[in-house]
Amino acid sequence: MYIYIYTHLCMYLPKYFLLSINTKIQMLLLTKICFIKLRVHVSRLLQTMSGRDKGGKYRAKARRRSARAGLQFPVGRVHRLLLKGNYAERVGASAPVYLAAVLEYLAAEVFELAGNTARDNKKTRNIPRHLQLAIRNDEELNKLHVGVTIAQGGVLPNIQAVLLPKKTDKVKP
Repeated sequence: MYIYIYTHLCMYLPKYFLLSINTKIQMLLLTKICFIKLRVHVSRLLQTMSGRDKGGKYRAKARRRSARAGLQFPVGRVHRLLLKGNYAERVGASAPVYLAAVLEYLAAEVFELAGNTARDNKKTRNIPRHLQLAIRNDEELNKLHVGVTIAQGGVLPNIQAVLLPKKTDKVKP
């Protein structure tokens, strides 16, 4: 369309000198606008020349599947690992997205509790001990991590009730 306007204006340039000043100004403004639009249009064409589909429409900019789903965990990597792990013959398109979302939620939950534990111990950095305390003090996470050993995690502080000194009632006279 812009190329058509430009060629249309060029046809009338020989008659340009016969026009009044107002018409000349209007034509100059129109020509500048057309040149600007033409330049923008052509630069856009040159940028996306390789990104055109067969229908001639512009292809959308590539986005990672994690970004589309609003996740931080890598959906593509989860998909690749699901395929490589021989868990099933075929893997659906939404399965890695769902799994990445679940993993991200669990990681956020564990790190939130570990951060609270670190803050309680007046530390600013999470260490394996904080992860261990956070997981073992939470009922649901403890069920999930029953057979898991965390390296450098230590154990929960626990003293058997039998070992504690007995409380006796002393009568005051």
